[in-house]
Amino acid sequence: MWRCALSGPSADDKPARDARAAAETAARASYGRLVAWLASRAGDVAAAEDALADAFRAALEHWPRRGVPAAPEAWLLTAARRKLIDAARRRRTQAGAEPALLLAVEEAEAASRAGPAFPDERLKLLFICAHPAIDAAMRTPLMLQTVLGLDAARIASAFLASPAAMSARLVRVKRKIKNAAIPFATPAPADLPARLGSVLAAIYAVYGTGWEAVGGAQDDIDDLTQEAIYLADLARSLMPGEAEVWGLLALMLHAEARREARRAGGVYVPLRDQDTALWDRSMIARAERALACAWALGRVGPYQIEAAIQSAHATARFGGRDTGADVVRLYARLVEIAPSAGAYVGYAAALTNLGRHDDALGALAKTPDGTAERYQPYWAVRARIMKNLGRAQDAAAAFARAAGLASDPAVRAFLNAERTR
Repeated sequence: MWRCALSGPSADDKPARDARAAAETAARASYGRLVAWLASRAGDVAAAEDALADAFRAALEHWPRRGVPAAPEAWLLTAARRKLIDAARRRRTQAGAEPALLLAVEEAEAASRAGPAFPDERLKLLFICAHPAIDAAMRTPLMLQTVLGLDAARIASAFLASPAAMSARLVRVKRKIKNAAIPFATPAPADLPARLGSVLAAIYAVYGTGWEAVGGAQDDIDDLTQEAIYLADLARSLMPGEAEVWGLLALMLHAEARREARRAGGVYVPLRDQDTALWDRSMIARAERALACAWALGRVGPYQIEAAIQSAHATARFGGRDTGADVVRLYARLVEIAPSAGAYVGYAAALTNLGRHDDALGALAKTPDGTAERYQPYWAVRARIMKNLGRAQDAAAAFARAAGLASDPAVRAFLNAERTR
């Protein structure tokens, strides 16, 4: 990953500092695009990542002496491409390997001269990474690292796994892609619908990473959420007849519209207490239009239902209408067609909001085995249920557990304050 690749020379002088800043800016803005372009041509994800890491190291050696180039991304792409060509030539010379990689990279070099110098092919590589020969459980993590540039720690957090275990799984899946010669070819239009689910899952996961502010600076978090919405909109333009693409876009837009209201002076504000004057009404209107397009296609899916739940929350706050029963019905449908930890926890929260606390505990009990232990929302909702049942000691213990699992300091402070009450 680029974060490792930037452990270059000490930045004691201005040229070195400028070079490092330029490299970090290029990495933050373009890592996913660069890997996507290289891997889709070379057919080897790990080789593309290694070549790009070498290119960043070369940048930190050359840029302080020669100055930062006018187009840093193009410089990095050229350097990485040369690394791939050199590696392929060595492999061919040493082992008599087939020159397929070499030819592919040389064709890519010619294509780059003929077309745009820096094409954006992330969506294309997302679909490539959804190849049916790749383990279904690893498609989304592979996309998050290879295409969207997340590190193993962030990916592990999203999948409730340890960073070491996730890193090992990613290494194994990349090795399998290489050893099994899984083709990195653009899928045919007829193959796109079957791969769409994995692509949408990756886009939503990167949005969730930004939304939850997992271990990153605010600028980085904003980049992640905007990137996810951008990719969803690209997918929508590519496949406008797929209802779930519209549903995911509507879901993320509803969530993003409330971003400014989630903090007040740095303090976390739950949905029920947010100032709706800070909600972005134009973005909510856009979300509602996307949701309407999804429903019009007549094929209901989980993203549409989640978007409808967010729409119901907006209706309750703006229209003054109690939509609690609507939310419960929507969650009941969600756990029926797409049972998951998030769905059951949301269902439990909706039930306890209606005073159905025992039913809420029953919904929590259906959370998949092994998930609750590390799933912060589970403990936050359990704490609320215990509080509503008057079981203060159990509520305090659950709030403490939720706070301990919270990665966002503002959320942690909020949960600790709830516990002391």
